[in-house]
Formats: sequence, C-alpha cells, structure tokens
Amino acid sequence: MVLMKKIAVPDLGEMAESAAGKIDRIFLHWSAGHYHQAFADYHININADGEIYISTDDLAETKDHTWRQNSGAVGIAILCCAFAATNNLGNEPPTQAQIETMAQVVAVLCQGLGFPCNYDHVRTHAEQADLDGYGPATTCERWDLWFLSEADRSNGGDIIRGKANWYIEQRII
Repeated sequence: MVLMKKIAVPDLGEMAESAAGKIDRIFLHWSAGHYHQAFADYHININADGEIYISTDDLAETKDHTWRQNSGAVGIAILCCAFAATNNLGNEPPTQAQIETMAQVVAVLCQGLGFPCNYDHVRTHAEQADLDGYGPATTCERWDLWFLSEADRSNGGDIIRGKANWYIEQRII
C-alpha cells in the first residue's frame, strides 16, 4: 500500500472547508487494482472494509486521476476491480462498505466545499469519460463505476449521488 494517512469521514469536512472556493468538482473512481492497494493519484482511497486513506492534507492539490479534468477537482477511489472487464467486475468488485463510505465522503465533501451533490459537481469517471469521448458510450476505455454490481447495472453515479443526498438530508454525518 502506498504510504497513506487513515482518516475518518467527519475529518474530511474540515479538509473540504479549507479547500472551499478552490474545488468545484468531485470525480469518483475505482482503482482497477486490488483491495488494500492504494494509489497516490487519488486524494482519497477507500479500502474494501470502508476505511478511508488520504494521500494529501490539501484537497486543492492537483492529482492525476481524470484525463484533462484534474484542476479544481477531488479524486476519490474505491480500491477494487482488479482484472475487471466491461462484462464483469472481476474477483474484487466494489463492496457495500466501499459504496456506503464513498456516499458518506461525497456528502461531507459537498457540504464542506459548499456545492450541491448533483451531476454538475459529482461524476463518476465513466460519466466524465462519456463527455470527453472515451467512456462507455464510445470506446469504453474508462468505465469506472458505470455500474456497481453485476446484478444491478443501474448508473453507479446516480446511486452514489442518491445515497450521498440521503446522508445530507438526514444530517447523519
């Protein structure tokens, strides 16, 4: 595992408040690696058990996570999907703990950064790749979180944004 610092969801709120005005987008990824294999390309890495690790103390730091979209953006990755192919998620698919934690992280970041949790501000890599011409609608070069499970191929971005908005509305975090 890349040297990372473990952090709790509420502590991300303080980091987000410090970066408010410098960040206007959040991009959601899977790492296409193994569980427990973190990458410094992402600001936030979420392990299979839902534990959160950060690769920086400054969310405004530019990281290389989304082609031509890194400035003013936070990259969050769930650590999974090694050897995934467009017809399956491999032997290490997203876990429920990762999906719930990602939704909680998105909720806290949107609140701290001061913008709504919607498609304009929060997108999966698959959604952004579609806009940029290399996603599931075209080449399928990048399809991170296009769907979250093989049993339910609903849009992963809609599911995570929906869960994040539920956390915001319930004021749980």
